[in-house]
Amino acid sequence: MSPNQPVALDASLWDEPITGIGLYTRQLHRALVAAGEPVERWGARTSGELPRRGASRTGWTVAHLASALSERRPRLFHALANFNLPLQRVPGVPYVLTVHDLVPLLLPETVSTAFRWQFRLWLARATTVAERIICVSHVARTSLLQHVDVDPSKLTVIHHGVDHVEAVAPPDRITTAWLDALGLPDPFVLYAGALDARKNVELVLRAMEHLFQQGRRATLVLAGQRWFGSGSIEKHVLRLKEAGVDVRALGYLEDSVFYALMKRAGVFVFPSRYEGFGLPPLEAMRLGVPTIISDAGSLPEICGQGAWQVGVDDVSGLAQKLDMLLGDSSARASLAKAGLERARQFSWAKTANETIAVYAQTS
Repeated sequence: MSPNQPVALDASLWDEPITGIGLYTRQLHRALVAAGEPVERWGARTSGELPRRGASRTGWTVAHLASALSERRPRLFHALANFNLPLQRVPGVPYVLTVHDLVPLLLPETVSTAFRWQFRLWLARATTVAERIICVSHVARTSLLQHVDVDPSKLTVIHHGVDHVEAVAPPDRITTAWLDALGLPDPFVLYAGALDARKNVELVLRAMEHLFQQGRRATLVLAGQRWFGSGSIEKHVLRLKEAGVDVRALGYLEDSVFYALMKRAGVFVFPSRYEGFGLPPLEAMRLGVPTIISDAGSLPEICGQGAWQVGVDDVSGLAQKLDMLLGDSSARASLAKAGLERARQFSWAKTANETIAVYAQTS
């Protein structure tokens, strides 16, 4: 296969609401192009060189992708969303797979039964047909080896970048006025991410309630979309608001609005029970926001000494750390500095260069 043949990049999440994997798709594509790698986007709803049009993501991958690979003969196909590869190899077209996490296997109660079985069966097959597998952290690699029968020599750890936050357009006048109109105190606490059980939003809510009962009046802002199992979280938010705790649930926000909000936060908190990578706290760190994470999953690996850690069930510990940061501007400045130094080690150019090295080993 000629090195000038393009890499076919899985773009099935390109035209969908931006998730962590969707952001990875866009930023990896941008960085690969900037590095001079010939790449095509396949399987987006309407974008790219080979859109799927009316087909579903799963339907297109299972029914159409293999024939497209046979006809168009890319140098390789890189699947970006844990398992979305054809069930059979196409002769002469190697596969690369990125595995982000094993949430449906490690925390089955946080996803639907149907998705859990789809994930389990398709991941097992995808790791068999893939020539090379990229894991986004050492924790993701370990999880994969513990739960799937896979050859460890196939695996390479490549971290995400985070410098995309600096390229987001600043908020326009209307957005700035809207943020001002929220009347958020300085400092306030921010959580960002889906409102699902795995993200452990309940710990944040219980810590805020603990602070309120101790006489600390603080504001919590939740920025994130509803997700599987979010009903109990929304009920908890309602109970806290009725009790007088200042909780603002803003839902999903566009990038320019979200990052402008994040820059204003006094503390960012992300006590997830498991992450394969954990981009939101690294984004906060890159923007100079003091950050608290859990001691679970990949978060300690990614954030290092740039964030304070707390146990996933430690309500009083999180409340204590929030109280310390909310009440001490010098502590916030010190933690923000450490976080920024750590986050500067992660760039999408580095991610792309390491990914290109995997391509070279594959094709």
